[in-house]
Amino acid sequence: MDERRFCWLLLFGGIWLVNSVNGFPTEDLVQRLPGQPKVPFRQFSGYIDVDTKAGRSLFYYFVEAEDAPHLKPLTLWLNGGPGCSSLGGGAFTELGPFYPTGDGRGLRRNKMSWNRASNLLFVESPAGVGWSYSNTTSDYNTGDARTAQDMCTFMLNWYKKFPEYKSRDLFLTGESYAGHYIPQLAVLLLDYNEHSKGFKFNVKGVAIGNPALKLDRDVPSTYEYYWSHGMISDEIGLAIMNDCDFEDYMVPSSHNVSDSCNSAITEANNVVGDYIDNYDVILDVCYPSIVEQELRLRRMATKISVGIDVCMTYERHWYFNLPEVQKSLHANRTNLPYSWSMCSGLLNYNQNDGDINILPLLKRIVQNGIPVWVFSGDQDSVVPLLGSRTLIRELAHDLHFKITVPYAAWFHKHQVGGWATEYGNKLTFATVRGAAHMVPYSQPSRALHLFSSFVRGQRLPNNTRPSIED
Repeated sequence: MDERRFCWLLLFGGIWLVNSVNGFPTEDLVQRLPGQPKVPFRQFSGYIDVDTKAGRSLFYYFVEAEDAPHLKPLTLWLNGGPGCSSLGGGAFTELGPFYPTGDGRGLRRNKMSWNRASNLLFVESPAGVGWSYSNTTSDYNTGDARTAQDMCTFMLNWYKKFPEYKSRDLFLTGESYAGHYIPQLAVLLLDYNEHSKGFKFNVKGVAIGNPALKLDRDVPSTYEYYWSHGMISDEIGLAIMNDCDFEDYMVPSSHNVSDSCNSAITEANNVVGDYIDNYDVILDVCYPSIVEQELRLRRMATKISVGIDVCMTYERHWYFNLPEVQKSLHANRTNLPYSWSMCSGLLNYNQNDGDINILPLLKRIVQNGIPVWVFSGDQDSVVPLLGSRTLIRELAHDLHFKITVPYAAWFHKHQVGGWATEYGNKLTFATVRGAAHMVPYSQPSRALHLFSSFVRGQRLPNNTRPSIED
């Protein structure tokens, strides 16, 4: 069966009865997470079946907006990988309402959570990531098409649990390899809307951060970034530029990269070394042995970089593997034979899908009147702004869009928040100054300002006047 038609037919596939109060499933209500401070909003988490015959089910975490949730939109967030958890990434490290405490046994408030502007939905996708699972082992051989199909199915079934949100504005967001997930899902939802005579997804915007969009531009930009930031020498940079042909770049790269190019790339990676976080080149790194010792003693983990807990990845791992946490989240209902981890070791993800050019999908989304924002933390060398900025300009040219907002600084709290430009009133590219691959983690206040502007349909401010978040 055609995958898009499969998603469409689900609307007519029967009625799913759930226990609910005021339109919400009582069985998924999170009473309180271990070590959680008191909050004025509700949380829900649990499973949504996407293929009952195969036993495939996705785990979700939903948090209401901090204030007036009935007036706020719904925002879906997906992390990338492919195969990394949106619960551990987006929800509890970046833009959700809580961060793990230093002892890995409690939570602290994220004062810059995006639930100040929207209701937030996080999904561990595809099956095999985090607590999402399948009873059919072959389901772990997957790729972009199945991932998008399952997320379309997930959204339809999630709305059955939360019918109040069916008419709510829906924003699709994510980062990194979600540069594949989100546009592909958006197109699938648009296809569904074209065939449906009843319910239609109320998609109002797409925003993706440091996204994988087109390998033959994203890959060379990494080495351009290394060179421009003094991380490799002129000699190595010139060798890569002269010996590497990144046109029609494919994964794995050994298929179409010369020996001299491979040698230069290997030398570049060796010079950059293991003591730099490629996802945030100015951030100090966490030393796991120190963290594990601190966690075992239940003391506050060391914050090596001022203002950012560089060891949060270890702290969240400890927290999510506490039995009382899993019970509170209604997670791990099948007693999986492995511990929760940020990125899955189960998946055999189709490597060829990394070669997909996402620009035609973004083009279709924009042509359907849906605004697209691409934002880039400027300290990321993995998917640097250098490539993303060029690709968005090329997309604007293909759409015959003129520049509606010239490339210039935008401001937050009287300081430069980054730089931005807009094409044709529907396509925006923005950088976030001082931010990493995970923009909300490294620059939470600027990220919230950018997100709030996006969901409100406002341009980023080009002056130093105070904003709502100031």
